[in-house]
Amino acid sequence: MSESSSPRAASFPSSPGDPRVDVTQGGALLRSLTGPLARWLPRQRWFAGKGRPLAGLTLLSATELLPCDAPGYAPGLLHLLVRTRQSGPAPAAGDCYQLLLGVRAALPPDLMPALVGRPSEGPLRDRAVYEALYDPRLAAVLLERLRAPGRLGALRFDRAPGAEIPRGLTARALSGEQTNSSVVYGETHILKLFRRVSPGLHPDLELPRALAEAGCTRVPAPCAWFEASWPDGDGGGEPLTLGVLQPYLAGSSDGWQLALHSLGSRADFSAAAHALGRAMAEVHTALAQTLPTSVLDRGQLEQTATAMHDRLA
Repeated sequence: MSESSSPRAASFPSSPGDPRVDVTQGGALLRSLTGPLARWLPRQRWFAGKGRPLAGLTLLSATELLPCDAPGYAPGLLHLLVRTRQSGPAPAAGDCYQLLLGVRAALPPDLMPALVGRPSEGPLRDRAVYEALYDPRLAAVLLERLRAPGRLGALRFDRAPGAEIPRGLTARALSGEQTNSSVVYGETHILKLFRRVSPGLHPDLELPRALAEAGCTRVPAPCAWFEASWPDGDGGGEPLTLGVLQPYLAGSSDGWQLALHSLGSRADFSAAAHALGRAMAEVHTALAQTLPTSVLDRGQLEQTATAMHDRLA
């Protein structure tokens, strides 16, 4: 199996109880994964199309980080970019999702909750395909790729100059996130992977890098990141930010949690509130000094507010 960047499409019935796949076009890899992904994707917390039947998938990119056809019990690691198509009275244009899939001949009991499915055909036939981030062995592969910058298939790995990333850190996937997935390495680094992706530099990479350039230490600077080019040419040549590695601040909490804890224990929150305000002011001042700024008129403000209400709805 090798890297592919040619879009491949497949459709499947909207009935959740029908496992058959009606492939209209596409390669063997997509045919083998369409059925399992059709059942697995809508159940994920980060899947944005809940409530609408999943009508099809397009494979935009497939890259092997570890060979998926290795003999014995060695796991494979497959990186996919897929675009969904959902049915309904107003069909959605389709979201692009980043998937990291492990492949094994037999899945250990502790990884059974991560099972995506067992394809009945194609190059992954009868092999267990599962969410790779819950396998510490495969999550560690991502850290090693980030330690050694370079290209692999459709992916490009970059590392900040002078960033120290130890090898051999134990990987632990976090649970409960709504839109992304994160892996903690040891107690020193955290990798945030963006699930629903779109062309352009992600703010979680752009803003911390800008703050680091401005000398602001209020936000941890990125240590490494990885990207891809938009596979089908619709992204205007912009990079597709897929994941960012940063220092991990164990035991930290946000301002809202601090406020609730203080109120719950009847403690004085005023000093902490002032400290938070000063920190926020430093961050926004540094961003304004580093990034382009503009002043919005009344019409632009109203348009922004309307867009926020629409997104909330």
